[in-house]
Amino acid sequence: MPSRATLSIIASWLVHAYTASGVVLAFLTVIAVAEGDTERALWLFLVAMVVDGTDGMLARSVDVKRHVPWFDGALLDNIVDYITYAFMPMVLLWSAGYLGEGTSATVLASVPLLASAYQFCRVDAKTEDHLFLGFPSYWNIAAFYVVVLDLSPTAVTWVLLVCAVLVFVPIGYVYPSRTESLQGLTLVLTTVWLASYAVLVAQLPDPGTIWLAISIAYVVYYVALSLYLTTHRAHRARTA
Repeated sequence: MPSRATLSIIASWLVHAYTASGVVLAFLTVIAVAEGDTERALWLFLVAMVVDGTDGMLARSVDVKRHVPWFDGALLDNIVDYITYAFMPMVLLWSAGYLGEGTSATVLASVPLLASAYQFCRVDAKTEDHLFLGFPSYWNIAAFYVVVLDLSPTAVTWVLLVCAVLVFVPIGYVYPSRTESLQGLTLVLTTVWLASYAVLVAQLPDPGTIWLAISIAYVVYYVALSLYLTTHRAHRARTA
């Protein structure tokens, strides 16, 4: 029978493999986009979000840094997140025509990619109190609402440009699985939001008003809590 240490090492590698599965999901998304299946791409975005939202908790529970100290799981996570949260959403929006046509569409797609490249390389991208500093490259979520709301290229342009600018604005955004303030409530509401995501995708091309309202209400809660925590951090800093 394997020793406890061996089992811990195996468990650690399984967690890393779970994280790495995101690149497979990204490849499957490429296939879906190439085949013009936007809804399948959105389903794959959902699966990728579930993986990303749970792999960190699994990594901490088995203490991967202790058992496989020479392998950088955080770097792996960043690589996967950039592909699934930034690169693939732009590919989807560009391919589906939501960014318009021609050179302007290519330039528009490049803006979030460059902004996210900067954001992912910041050493202070995550604060000590577990907040994302600057818009946390939720381009997959932006793409989801673009498709669900069927936004025009002009509206999409504004959404992407505003979010790209917010990457550089030092607002702290909630990290649902780690931010301690109202964490229990946030996790429950995040689960409800994920359920609403699934329902809305299933209802495409005619998403229901009630589920859409539930989904947007979570976004309002997320932004409001993020702004409150940012203000609270600034107040504590001034006091100190």
